[in-house]
Amino acid sequence: MNQKMRAVVLDTPGPVTNLRLQEIPLPEPQPGWVRIQVKAFGLNRSELHTRLGFAGDAVTFPRVLGIEATGAVDLDPSGTFERGQQVMTMMGGMGRSFDGGYAEFTCVPCSQVIPFHSELDWATLGAVPEMLQTAYGSLTVGLDMQPGQSILIRGGTSSVGMAAAILAKRHGLTVLSTTRNPAKADALRDIGVDFVIEDDAEVAPRVRELFPSGVDCALELVGTPTLQDTLKSVRVHGVACFTGMLSNEWTVKDFYPIDYLPRGVRLTAYSGEASDLPADVLQSFLDDVAAGKAQVPVDSVYDFAGIQEAHKRMEAGLARGKMVGQPR
Repeated sequence: MNQKMRAVVLDTPGPVTNLRLQEIPLPEPQPGWVRIQVKAFGLNRSELHTRLGFAGDAVTFPRVLGIEATGAVDLDPSGTFERGQQVMTMMGGMGRSFDGGYAEFTCVPCSQVIPFHSELDWATLGAVPEMLQTAYGSLTVGLDMQPGQSILIRGGTSSVGMAAAILAKRHGLTVLSTTRNPAKADALRDIGVDFVIEDDAEVAPRVRELFPSGVDCALELVGTPTLQDTLKSVRVHGVACFTGMLSNEWTVKDFYPIDYLPRGVRLTAYSGEASDLPADVLQSFLDDVAAGKAQVPVDSVYDFAGIQEAHKRMEAGLARGKMVGQPR
């Protein structure tokens, strides 16, 4: 008898009403894959982009969205993982080329499964995978952060921005974070941000008031509309990393490098996979959260019935941290 599960399915791009809770067949893992019982999943702007139709030919429909999931191993034909092992997974085509985390179960390649052990609640754990991987990869691969440096985080109240601030403070950096909404400033101070800057499209002059030579590095999460101003905030031989596109604007029109790039400032980019988040880094972060030494900035938690409302809130930019879904 064919088993069924519940999942939030996007039949075709469009408004939030196109996200519908359905019963679909329980997926079977193909060779080299593992089936995970999803306990929680983060909501990401990547899924918003897919729902709005920005993903192009990279996504086929109908599709279960969700580029990440946290839960327990349910079935692993290869024997790599024991049943019940706590795991996280992300990227690798989840929610795009194959069904993702907005479901009671999901199947993914073993290679993108990260095991861990934690007694934290599932909602907290569900906020971690993509947020931590993107923040950690941006700071290490993209920026090669070093203790004692200063960093500007453009888009500071996004989930990745808040995670990056937490990681940077743990690593001994001075953190400047931006927000367009003054009401969100306290949320940044609460996680240890040293300087909160209200973003009115030009923050470089205020950064230079604090650091006349410019900051050592900058993490761009808003996108191309603010990138040039972010670059102007960075010192000579400093580095800016382009990671996020909260603005939904991805390209620089009529890009002329000599005019666009400040003299001596280096520009990199980061987009990563599960392999960029070492298991020991994940476990250390979770242990620190459990010990009260680090925070997971969870904004809100939704059940399947609330996913449409979550997407509305995400599209309006109202979240202060990570929104999380749970299959209930």
